[in-house]
Amino acid sequence: MRIITGTAKGLKLKTPSGLSTRPTGDRVKESIFNILNGMTNFSEVENVLDIFAGTGALGLESVSRGARFATFIDSATAELIAENAARAKFSDACKILKSDFEPALKKLSGQKQFDLIFADPPYKKGLTEKTLKLVSELNILKTDGIIVVEHGADEIVAGVPPDLNCIRKINYGHTTAADVFCKTD
Repeated sequence: MRIITGTAKGLKLKTPSGLSTRPTGDRVKESIFNILNGMTNFSEVENVLDIFAGTGALGLESVSRGARFATFIDSATAELIAENAARAKFSDACKILKSDFEPALKKLSGQKQFDLIFADPPYKKGLTEKTLKLVSELNILKTDGIIVVEHGADEIVAGVPPDLNCIRKINYGHTTAADVFCKTD
C-alpha cells in the first residue's frame, strides 16, 4: 500500500494488522485515480472526504495530487490515519474524525461541502446505499462533485438518490467494484 503519485509519491502507508480493515489495493486505487484524472483537476479540488477511511489512502492520494484539504472518517483507525498523514507531511491538510459515519456526516452537514468523496464501507451490510442517501440528504457534496463508492462485486447498488448520476461502474475481478457518481442539481 503506497501513494502512487504527487508530492508523496512512493510513500508506503502503514496498514492495520488483522482482517478488520480491507484497504483499497494499489491496482484498484490506481484505476480509480486514472478515471478521476479525466474528470477533475486535483489542484482545483478544495475539499475531499474519505468515509470508512481505513489507512486514509484515498484521501492522502488526493492531497498528494494537489487537493487542498482532506477530511477522514473512521471509527477504528483514526490514529493510523494521523500517522500516515504525518509521514506524508500532510497533517496540516487533514482533519480526522474518529466516529461512526452517520454522526460524523451529520456533524459536517452545514459546515462544509466536498468536491470529491470516497466511501469504502464494509461489504454486504447495506452501507453503500445508506451512505449515498445521507450524502444526498445532508447536501455535503457540491453540485458537479464526484463520489466514488467501493462495494462487493456481487452487490447491486439500488435506491440511489435522484441527484446522484452514476457515470461509471467498474469491476475489479470477483471481489471489488466501484461506482462513480456525479451530483446534479
